[in-house]
Amino acid sequence: MISRYPVPDLDTIPADLADRIREIVAKTGFVPNVFLALAHRPAELRAFMAYHDAVMERSDGLSKAEREMIVVATSAQRSCTYCVVAHGAILRIRARDPRIADWLAINYRKAPISRRQRAMLDYAVKLSTVPEEVGEEDLVELHAAGFGEEEIWDIAAVVALFALSNRMALAIDLQPNEEFFLMGRLPRPEVGAEGG
Repeated sequence: MISRYPVPDLDTIPADLADRIREIVAKTGFVPNVFLALAHRPAELRAFMAYHDAVMERSDGLSKAEREMIVVATSAQRSCTYCVVAHGAILRIRARDPRIADWLAINYRKAPISRRQRAMLDYAVKLSTVPEEVGEEDLVELHAAGFGEEEIWDIAAVVALFALSNRMALAIDLQPNEEFFLMGRLPRPEVGAEGG
């Protein structure tokens, strides 16, 4: 069981969503459970995917690895197993670091990251956990660490998107795919190598 709600079969969801999910399967080799679980309400899945892509797949501003760092650190604060496991896998791949996601999930303050990344995560975690305490001094810290206004917007947008994602994953008891646990931890076999 991947969700406490009914999970539709890929062949029964609207064609545009099924086609999009098949594109993801072509890249990953499996269907991430989040897509099937959220397909319980196709209009919401469609909106979620569009906003996810707008926030997480941008080519300017924060790097894709930095965006995933925010997801893992803030999702860990919210105890969202699905997002920590799934986005931890994506982070390991994007950062080319098999350990970084574990560091961030346990205690990002002890992680071997740059001063810039630490400032980014300090702000992201504060915005995620105690947003009413965010103030001008936080922006001063971010500017001092080298972030521009658009990058600060990026941080906030990632935090906001995953506030929604964490809460939905927790509400529906979304379970991570087994495939995510090993992704990015071991080198991928060479194409044409024995057994590969």
